[in-house]
Amino acid sequence: CSRQPEVLWAQRSEKVYLTISVPDAEDVVIKTEPQGIFSFSAVAHGESFSLNLELFDSVLPEGSKTKTKVGSRNIICSIQKDKKCWWKRLLKSEAKHPYIKVDWNKWCDEDEESENSGSDDDFDGGEENDESDADDGMLYLPDLEKLRGK
Repeated sequence: CSRQPEVLWAQRSEKVYLTISVPDAEDVVIKTEPQGIFSFSAVAHGESFSLNLELFDSVLPEGSKTKTKVGSRNIICSIQKDKKCWWKRLLKSEAKHPYIKVDWNKWCDEDEESENSGSDDDFDGGEENDESDADDGMLYLPDLEKLRGK
């Protein structure tokens, strides 16, 4: 039986980023279907991992715009949305999935997007170079868990 990997997600108006935590993944298979079905499978250290997500809205089919980067710790996918708009959440269903979390490093709010759209590189360095002032930005994020009345 296969395990469910942890997924971090972030979005821009035209794309969704999924970072799937599977260190040393091999045999990575990723499929995106236009109606918004995202499926992933991989093997790491003899264990198999798999994931099937029904995304909030339709996406451009695989191959045309899905980019994937397999790193030593995780797999990053950039999926092009079919329509340019902000999704209220990642998945069609409103159920909470403990293995899906927001990727605050990549997160960008709707009103910030135009400032940050200078770099079209989906995979810009990632963890190494964000010591600058990332902490300052965190002060303005409401605690979403508290707002949900946890």
